[in-house]
Amino acid sequence: MTQSPFSLARRLRAGETVFSAWCALASPIVAEAIAREGFPAVVIDVQHGLWDIAATVAAIGAINHAGAAPVVRVPLNDFAFVSRALDAGAEAVIAPMINTPSDAHAFAAVAKFPPLGERSWGPQRAMTLQGRSVSTEYLREANEGTLTLAMIETPMALANVDDIAATDGIDALFIGPYDLSTALSGGTAQDVQAPEVERAIDRIGEAARKAGKIPGIYCRDAERALAMVKRGFRFVTVGSDLSLVREGAAAQVQALKI
Repeated sequence: MTQSPFSLARRLRAGETVFSAWCALASPIVAEAIAREGFPAVVIDVQHGLWDIAATVAAIGAINHAGAAPVVRVPLNDFAFVSRALDAGAEAVIAPMINTPSDAHAFAAVAKFPPLGERSWGPQRAMTLQGRSVSTEYLREANEGTLTLAMIETPMALANVDDIAATDGIDALFIGPYDLSTALSGGTAQDVQAPEVERAIDRIGEAARKAGKIPGIYCRDAERALAMVKRGFRFVTVGSDLSLVREGAAAQVQALKI
């Protein structure tokens, strides 16, 4: 089962809430298996994960064929990877440390075709995954169909959040709560539920909604994810492949009383 073109954008732009898995282990098979369990989207974390370009391309195809939307978090300041991920078939790109409107504009420029941006042409793999052979069909839908998620995770980004959200070509604000909590605590804590972090989370969500953009956030588990949905977040990632493996192994070891 392959995914229909630009399914993630269609669902989010229609007002749906979408839960996504998160994969760091550089295993396309693991990413595919998680997608086949029913997640409608899977994030490939190239920034902090173990992925190289070959594994990323393989995982994008595997996730697509499993019926989910592939999403890629690119490395810090690597806007060249944005275009490569989209050309390979990613339906959305998460860019870390978008701290200023200038950062947001640079991100949008490489993700969107003219007149909105400056993305150059080369989505052969993306078109293949969508079953397209006519380039103008992809070109006509790509700016609306591929999503840009700007990560808000620093005090500077928080101060600029309204201007970032208002940037043409930015489709969503995405919260990295662990970096945000680290930054707001001055590097002394990673309490994602500290009062100042919770206030910042609500502030970012409000900025996204005010600008007509999609509010998104990373969550450590399903309980936190459901709580964030109640607070208005609509693209919500849950846990990671590593946490799933560790928790599953720990449960078996506990049952065996090793």
